[in-house]
Amino acid sequence: MSTISVKLESEQEYNVTIGTDLLPKCGEIISSVHAPCRVALITDFTVGAIYTNTVADSLKKEGFEVFIFAFYAGEASKNMENYGKILEFLADNEITRSDIIVALGGGVVGDLSGFAAATYMRGIPYVQIPTTTIAMVDSSIGGKTSIDLEAGKNLCGAFWQPIAVICSVDTLSTLEKRYFDDGVAEIIKYGMLGNEKILRILNDCIATQSNSYHALKPFLEEIVEESINTKISFVESDVHDNGRRQFLNLGHTIGHAVEHASRYAFSHGQAVAIGMCAIARAGEATGITEVGTAKYLEQLAQGVGLPISTIISVDDLYNSALSDKKRRGKEISLIVPVKIGKCEITKVSIEELKHILDLGVK
Repeated sequence: MSTISVKLESEQEYNVTIGTDLLPKCGEIISSVHAPCRVALITDFTVGAIYTNTVADSLKKEGFEVFIFAFYAGEASKNMENYGKILEFLADNEITRSDIIVALGGGVVGDLSGFAAATYMRGIPYVQIPTTTIAMVDSSIGGKTSIDLEAGKNLCGAFWQPIAVICSVDTLSTLEKRYFDDGVAEIIKYGMLGNEKILRILNDCIATQSNSYHALKPFLEEIVEESINTKISFVESDVHDNGRRQFLNLGHTIGHAVEHASRYAFSHGQAVAIGMCAIARAGEATGITEVGTAKYLEQLAQGVGLPISTIISVDDLYNSALSDKKRRGKEISLIVPVKIGKCEITKVSIEELKHILDLGVK
């Protein structure tokens, strides 16, 4: 078991605990940062069926009173309707500012619960217990919370830091392969942003087995810790995403467009993999990116079963990308690989974005 201290500029410090078999101990971990109180345990039906009783029992053992809210799993649930239902649930169960929300599940559960925590009574504490790869290495860290709108992904949200994050990597064993692989897209991203250890582990492990979970299983705690430390290094001095944190958007502008244009038929990780490969191809075509970088990314993505292309039209992707939250007026910031392990921020006009999509999407 290891603990990472997250110290963000102008934010309260909190710890990320990484290990195995942590769910039966989550009540003890949470009680170390918050006195026993009412807990709104928010999850989805899929995760809840496996882990709710373990987490609830652990919390009750430490003196917490637990109220459970569950919704259907999937990105389609990260909407205004469920957000409203959670707020009403909190009010109906007399959750106050001295109580907490515990988010148990993947990125959708964490984003939705975090946004409810950020806005209910103008903000109450919450804890993240991520159970998917993508939530452990990415969405549970850094305080971004959100819901989707019809116009696009994550367009309504707030920055709200958890008071604790608990990553029990054994929960990853219950994921379907495609959901485990989903998070590997974000792990690849951290490697492309400069974490050589991550790239070495990925290359050594994924090349030996077709099943990425079995290949990475001996290194799960290490790779989750490396990913979280990499994310923190980009977030710590830029909590609100105005500078260095933008590097974490590698593959995400095109990726979010793929998600939205496909009506979320592509998962987040699949879309990010497509986005990273597309921006690398476009970068090579324009001379920004070292030749061979796109092929390297494609081989990594395909090695874990992630897609590298889409049949969605460039026009549809372009229209979806115009709603991206990273757009500033008539400009949008793209993260472009310079070479393996190094990227740069490039501002382009929305007209240039169409050309980049033409060059990169296949």
